[in-house]
Amino acid sequence: MEETKPIENTFQEIEPNNKRRRDLLPWWMKVFCWLFMLFGIASVVALFMGLTDNNIELSFYGFKSNEPFSLNGLIVIGVGIIKGFAAYSLWFEKDYAMKVAKIDALLGIALCVAAMLIIPFFKNGFHISIRLELFLLAPYLFKLNTIQAEWLNLEPDPTVEKE
Repeated sequence: MEETKPIENTFQEIEPNNKRRRDLLPWWMKVFCWLFMLFGIASVVALFMGLTDNNIELSFYGFKSNEPFSLNGLIVIGVGIIKGFAAYSLWFEKDYAMKVAKIDALLGIALCVAAMLIIPFFKNGFHISIRLELFLLAPYLFKLNTIQAEWLNLEPDPTVEKE
């Protein structure tokens, strides 16, 4: 009698990837995601409060204003909305989150440089200030670059809010 060999399974078992995109974010980026989601909401509120002729003190990246509908006020509100959208995109693991977050970081760097080197020429009493936000934006952009490939290869968590 011939001895029969058991048939070996040549297919590898497919194990689900339990890693989430959000897990790629370091703790400090997770904290900033929540802060900037709140900042984004506050920016929208400030925009609507400007419609009621309320003056709100606005300041970010060296741009300051007491009027939401001035150039500086709209820059601060626009930055707040963009940062809020980037934070939301990262937190909820959207496919486009890396693009939005990089735009946010590059825009922030450009605005900080403008506030440090260009705006002082248009003010009375030339005064250059160093924007400390640059020291946070640089690691943010660097971390986005290091996790981008893995972010794009992972699927968003199915339990996270769908669009």
